[in-house]
Amino acid sequence: MRHFFITILLTALTAIAVAQTPSDTVWYSLHALDSLQEIEEITVTAKRRDKEIITPQKLEGKTLQRLNSLSVADAIRYFAGAQIKDYGGVGGIKTIDIRSMGSNHMGVYYNGIQLGNAQNGQIDLGKFSLENIEEITLYSGQRSDIFQSAREFGSAGSVYLQSRKPKFQNGKNVNVKASMKGGSFYLINPSLLLEYKLTDQISMSMNAELTSSDGKYKFRYKRVTPSGEVAYDTTAIRENGDINAIRVETGIQHYYSSTGYWKLHAYHYNSERGIPGAIVNNVWRRGERLWDRNSFLQGSFEDEFFRFWGLRVNAKYAYDYTHYVNNDDKLIHTDNQYKQREFYISAANKFALFNWWDVSLAYDFQWNNMSEYIDATRTSHWLAAATAMNFYDKLKMQASILGTFINDHTGKSHTKGSYRATPAIFLSYQPFHDIGLSLRAFYKQAYRYPTFNDLYYTDMGNAELKPELAIQHNVGLHYNIKQEKKIFHQFHIGVDVYYNKVKDKIIAYPKGQQFRWTMLNLGLVKIHGVDADMQMTLLLPADWTLTGKLQYTYQQAIDVTDPADTYYGDQIPYIPWHSGSAIAMLTWRNYGLNYSFIYVGERYSQQENIIYNYVQPWYTHDLSIMGMWNINKVRLKATVEVNNLLSQDYDVIINYPMPKRNYRIGLSVEF
Repeated sequence: MRHFFITILLTALTAIAVAQTPSDTVWYSLHALDSLQEIEEITVTAKRRDKEIITPQKLEGKTLQRLNSLSVADAIRYFAGAQIKDYGGVGGIKTIDIRSMGSNHMGVYYNGIQLGNAQNGQIDLGKFSLENIEEITLYSGQRSDIFQSAREFGSAGSVYLQSRKPKFQNGKNVNVKASMKGGSFYLINPSLLLEYKLTDQISMSMNAELTSSDGKYKFRYKRVTPSGEVAYDTTAIRENGDINAIRVETGIQHYYSSTGYWKLHAYHYNSERGIPGAIVNNVWRRGERLWDRNSFLQGSFEDEFFRFWGLRVNAKYAYDYTHYVNNDDKLIHTDNQYKQREFYISAANKFALFNWWDVSLAYDFQWNNMSEYIDATRTSHWLAAATAMNFYDKLKMQASILGTFINDHTGKSHTKGSYRATPAIFLSYQPFHDIGLSLRAFYKQAYRYPTFNDLYYTDMGNAELKPELAIQHNVGLHYNIKQEKKIFHQFHIGVDVYYNKVKDKIIAYPKGQQFRWTMLNLGLVKIHGVDADMQMTLLLPADWTLTGKLQYTYQQAIDVTDPADTYYGDQIPYIPWHSGSAIAMLTWRNYGLNYSFIYVGERYSQQENIIYNYVQPWYTHDLSIMGMWNINKVRLKATVEVNNLLSQDYDVIINYPMPKRNYRIGLSVEF
């Protein structure tokens, strides 16, 4: 009887799955059985309903591996609408800005939990190596899935970094990957990855990496006065750009059912680096040093109960230590230490009211403390409610409302608080099931409260700063086609037109020293832009494959605060009107030739768009060759990279010259 009831139950569940997903494909195999036989195997797989409304930009798998990229920041340069502020070299600080919203409006998530920095809000993406990253995803607006933490509803744009998930072949319990990269500027970059399967449901991993470089590279220093005369034209060596960094990560994950799992992840990063100063008036500054220690422990739990309720819980504790020294004789001597502590917990609930209608409710709490040079404590609460509807797989809608509550405490009695409610709505319409054409649109508000440095830092902070409010509008048209085993294998083209308005926009730009900034509010900034991207894959005869990606961005981001200002209607600092990238990958069996191109158009370094503040356009060509060989059960991979192939002279940030032509070679062994 026990076997009979099991048989009836499994048959009923399979019938329910088929009935509830008529458009999905279901495979199942039930071995012939009677009351005396055991069930040997049952396999049920279903095509998961697509939850995405706003399709993100994504780099993953082979595409990500073939880019000439050492860090996450290098790879993100290939996304439409994204700008990377790069101060040069391996050790130069690298931050992201999307659609002129500013770095602080970007949420950067590592394995699903946001990376934080209450001190200045800047996440240095150069600290995150691609060696352990299997996917990078960029969302404009927010991730269009209501089953997420409350804080995720608050970003104007989001970058999700997903570390490598352990995958084991049949009969294997251990994976080992060792790699070594070396190149120009005495770069040494070894790494080791270990993955171990404890049981069929539990696995753990450990990754360690060392990055060392002296950061010395030649550059041409040429400056022309507004009258056209050459002020300086010389070749010099970039100094004080060295870095020594160690990164160690370990994690354990348990997938105990088809819907439930828990994960733990620990991260530690320790570095010492020089900060190459700005080159102004033929002065080479070498006095700034920075020590960083960043550690966090985070955990996640997720499961679905009774088919109508899903629960996700995230928790994190982080400790950051920063030691900044400036011994430059021409500047004020500085020796400051900063300690940050963060505790974060989140609970998100999703309820499936009907097959086509979900709702969610999420609450996040975060406590931040900064001590030593600044003594400040911040408590933040986020409460979000959202709903998602899917009408016949043609019209999808998501709407949310987020409440943000922030309180700061500095000194014995000084308390400062803020509250804001921000709504969002996302729509997607696919008129035909058999044609990959979709229309999408969204409206969203994003609220950004000033950081500790913005408000309280001596000689830089501005206690009168107002919070930012960003209002985003987006309309897009996208077309996709995929044909298995045909020459024209895959094609995608998409265009998004957007209009953003930022009230009381907080901007920062260097104030003589890279580590210190000038902070101020611009009353109103209006941003008009277009993001366009295209991708195509051709399956050619004789095992050849050609993949191409093109991306283009147009942005007009102007200050319209006060008509009496001399810079009224001018483009805000460091936002180019035109930018874009191109990637071409030609592969034959286990060999690949990869080419990439990046272009950033003219910009201005200050608020006034005058010739004195003009920054020239720049572009780079990168080339790499890759080969893989399988020897018994060992996989070897070798790469040779040439970056800035034409040895262009350029600055991403004015007076911070970037490297000319440089090289990298890499070898990895995996078994």
